[in-house]
Amino acid sequence: MALFRTDHAALGDERLMELVLRGNERAFATLYDRYQRRLLSYFRRMLWNNGELAQDLLQDLFTKLAHHPASFDPQRPFSTWLYSVANNMCKNEYRRQAVRNAAAPLLKASANHTAQAVEGTALDHELFNRRLEEELDKLEPDQKATFVMRHYEDMAIKEIAAVFGISEGTVKSRLFYTVKKLAASLPEFNPAPADAPRAARNR
Repeated sequence: MALFRTDHAALGDERLMELVLRGNERAFATLYDRYQRRLLSYFRRMLWNNGELAQDLLQDLFTKLAHHPASFDPQRPFSTWLYSVANNMCKNEYRRQAVRNAAAPLLKASANHTAQAVEGTALDHELFNRRLEEELDKLEPDQKATFVMRHYEDMAIKEIAAVFGISEGTVKSRLFYTVKKLAASLPEFNPAPADAPRAARNR
């Protein structure tokens, strides 16, 4: 019986997961290629810009997916389910870090941005990004995750709501109060913190 060659890159995420459940390695590789950059960026933002730790969690996530593909909930869009898993992994890492080093401040790696200043100097941008990362680390995990998903990962409000299993109005409210809190913590900078990630993405 002749087999036709499937163009995996043209398939949607959920169809690829159906193939993964049947042991299709190319479908799994396609999903990995499709999401690994975005998730690595997300893990870095959530985990103190620790690139090594971000790589470890990325590999752990896809290893778990490879070994337990049936854990995927087909009633949910794959992307929002994947970010839910990633978010829970970050929360677990926060708990592990707290147990390991309860009395010491968590290591914060300064972001190495090659600044293209829209306004101000490269030093201003480096200082702002460093301070923003510090303030983000002080937020509640869900607040930080929502901010990162929206302003760094360009996720729609609807997608974020699906990740957390909350209403779109709750997402908007959480973002509003998070940005307000960040603005209060960074009064020396202008523009407001909500604009900073967009500037960073254009660099």
